[in-house]
Amino acid sequence: MSLPAPLIETLGSVAAITENAREPWWIIASAAAALHGASPISVADVDVLLSLEDINRILPALGIEPHRGPPNPLFRSTVLAKWPEPPVPVDLMAGFEHRVGDSWRAVQPATRQAITIGATTVYVPERDELRRIIKSFGRPKDFERARLLAGPTSPP
Repeated sequence: MSLPAPLIETLGSVAAITENAREPWWIIASAAAALHGASPISVADVDVLLSLEDINRILPALGIEPHRGPPNPLFRSTVLAKWPEPPVPVDLMAGFEHRVGDSWRAVQPATRQAITIGATTVYVPERDELRRIIKSFGRPKDFERARLLAGPTSPP
């Protein structure tokens, strides 16, 4: 499996801004599925879960403010920021939750797998946990990504 050059460049940017993170961080959703070798998969943005402490240190260094968009009925974050500078846009999130029925469930991975591409190392939930996280989002595209993660893949 090969990742598109814009995604590889973006992953390098994510690794650079999280280099001094004090808490664990993860890439989730479609970018993480692609890093696990799920194919075919389209990556429209890179979703990065951070601690509140780390996101509050990283955002000023990037010169970006938290996102002030309308509420999303399925997802919410204590802090959400959109970083448009890399070739693939990046969503930086802390306190990320998704709706399950009438309640909200925190997305806090329990596993952390390092994936190295060239000189860049990024972190994702382990494959089975990522599949469960993605499937729990409940949208048709999430079910498809979870299905791709359940099948055979090649390394990044």
